[in-house]
Amino acid sequence: MVAGTTLPGVAESRPQLSAVEQRVLGALLEKQRTVPASYPLTLNALRSACNQTSSRDPITDYDDALLQATLKDLRDRELVRPVWSGAGSRAVKFHQRLEEHLGVGEPELAVLTVLLLRGPQAPGELRSRTARLHPFADRAEVEAVLRGLAERADPLVVELERKPGEKDHRWAHLLGPLPEAAPPPVGVDRDAVIAEGTAARDARVLAAYDAAAAGYAQDVTAEPARKPFDRWLIDRIAADADGGPVADVGTGPGHVAALLAESGAPVVGLDLSPAMVEEARNRYPEPEFQVGDLTKLLRPRAAAGWSAITAWYAFGHMAASELPAVIAGLARVLVPGGLLAFALHAGEEVRHLDELCGAAVDLELVLHDPPEVVGAVTAAGLVNVEWYLRSPLPDVEMPTERLYVLARRPH
Repeated sequence: MVAGTTLPGVAESRPQLSAVEQRVLGALLEKQRTVPASYPLTLNALRSACNQTSSRDPITDYDDALLQATLKDLRDRELVRPVWSGAGSRAVKFHQRLEEHLGVGEPELAVLTVLLLRGPQAPGELRSRTARLHPFADRAEVEAVLRGLAERADPLVVELERKPGEKDHRWAHLLGPLPEAAPPPVGVDRDAVIAEGTAARDARVLAAYDAAAAGYAQDVTAEPARKPFDRWLIDRIAADADGGPVADVGTGPGHVAALLAESGAPVVGLDLSPAMVEEARNRYPEPEFQVGDLTKLLRPRAAAGWSAITAWYAFGHMAASELPAVIAGLARVLVPGGLLAFALHAGEEVRHLDELCGAAVDLELVLHDPPEVVGAVTAAGLVNVEWYLRSPLPDVEMPTERLYVLARRPH
């Protein structure tokens, strides 16, 4: 069946969609679940959703005439329904009916939505990118959904052959032809870092930072003086805490915690590496430093919650799919109105490190996708989200872009 050949009024169990139709229906499915208060979508809202520059591949620039023609075809095929805002209203909105044709549940719809919007992807990518649509417990759950969709009598997805340079098989939907002239770009599977399990990853991280602690401390403790933006932001966080307790998680050798304390914040530094904590205690006697796991952070002993939590590059070895739960866990131990602030490396890469500050290590550094990170923050229920992206400082930092995010727990 070729897109556009179905007779009006005839339902299709597995519609074949053009590239524009895929984008329109994918955008409607996504917005129905992420912004239900403004769904169904007007033509203007739909155009913005189709052409947005985040969470879309490829980026498009559809105009109203193309969208109107596409919507007419989709209405004729019973894949879109026009909805009027109210009695006597002329403002027409559009509601997708694709899920009525497919007859699948929410997990399957989440996977298909992201495949429609971003093309073929690996299971790890799908898990992280569906976080706002459906919370998959782990990568295996995504793979089970994909297998189920592939094994239907009328399959909806297919596993693609692995190409040279790819670490994992990608999956594609079967709701339309895949482009043949230009194969989709190879995605970054940020969940590859936990392919052997989180315990194995954590052991490598702990071993690496224990081994590199002395050299790492020597390298980074002088950095704040050469990073005016970081220094401004840390001073702002300390002032915002207004004397309330602050936790600096993934504190490393304690340089950020020391700056917070210098600005008047009662701060506790927490790190998984005992060697890093020992470096911090030796260099900065004023803050309190503890060995501990940031994913198990408790409320402070003498307060209802933390007034602020900072995490400077503490998420650099985490899979993308782990971030939503980690951020939500930190948000839960903030006081109402409390501030979560973190920095991380941004980009499209999982970088292997075999040396860190003079120590031999076996470590994967994850460069995270800014829209996905910000999406995880909003999914955690945090509000007043600010984010900043800056280029690396020459001769000071590793050459990666830096993402900073600040957000509050609602009052």
